[in-house]
Amino acid sequence: MYENNYKALKTAVDSDAVIINISRHRNPDGSMNIAQFKEAWNKTLETFEVTYLWEKGKTPNYDGRDPLQPEPSIVFVPAQGTEKKQGTVIVAHGGGFEIRTGCEGMNVAEYFSHNGFNTAILTYRLRPYGRMDALADIKRAIRLLRAKKEEFGITDKIVCMGFSAGAMLSGNVATHFDEGDKDSDDPIERESCRPDGIVMGYGAFAFAGLPAGLFADPFAKETRNPFFADKKELIYLSPEANITPDTPPMFIWQTNSDDPRHSFTLGQALTMNGVPFEMHLFPEGVHGMALADGHNDLAMDLPHVHKWADLCCDWLRNIL
Repeated sequence: MYENNYKALKTAVDSDAVIINISRHRNPDGSMNIAQFKEAWNKTLETFEVTYLWEKGKTPNYDGRDPLQPEPSIVFVPAQGTEKKQGTVIVAHGGGFEIRTGCEGMNVAEYFSHNGFNTAILTYRLRPYGRMDALADIKRAIRLLRAKKEEFGITDKIVCMGFSAGAMLSGNVATHFDEGDKDSDDPIERESCRPDGIVMGYGAFAFAGLPAGLFADPFAKETRNPFFADKKELIYLSPEANITPDTPPMFIWQTNSDDPRHSFTLGQALTMNGVPFEMHLFPEGVHGMALADGHNDLAMDLPHVHKWADLCCDWLRNIL
């Protein structure tokens, strides 16, 4: 059943179905054309066998406040070219928790599925839903894959791979997981939502640890940071402020245009707690390149930066 998802994904990627060139990102008045990103994503979702995270109509805190946001889901895509039973990479797109940057979701999932990894493309909630809703979605995705591992033909090992906002979300579940509610009537909720590893693509923003230039004053009573509801949420959702020895291993990469001190700050926290990590910083390129293979909203093709994906494949083989 799910094998057809790879065929649909390959078709979508080959046709650049979810690529929206940066020249088309904004309306004539300069505002972001948010609807087009959601519409392109939703149209492509129609070609897949979609697995909803909760039974339709029963997603906690989900309502019709945004008609362009379907209930949260995953698209499971089986690994190609291997019969080995292994874990799964959840792929979380970026877009500032406001839009869906397709190249960071579907294009990345196709690359890693093609290279022998099960993937699950996550559709998580965006504004006007809150960050805690998005966190609930990725937690549920991990639990669901483990609860239905026989159906998907996978093991219970799960890695979360995110880009920009999706990387921030992956960092959140790495630092705020739980072992599940063993007394729940819902078998999915009994599963742990601790990921076995995290891949952070240009999303290691140290909002609490390195606030300069990120709309945050650590000494202010309030925060004007658009990514958080208030200062308390900013600290809670800043991974570098919540690392513990139980935090899963991380693969961190970015280009220096995002200021490498952010990755250094996260790396320092991981080192202090004895958490293994691998880090790659590239001197060329900018934010949002995904695979850096030309098939992104920036149309940027940088073969050296693209090497992050090959390095990540090696890292994933040791995790999964």
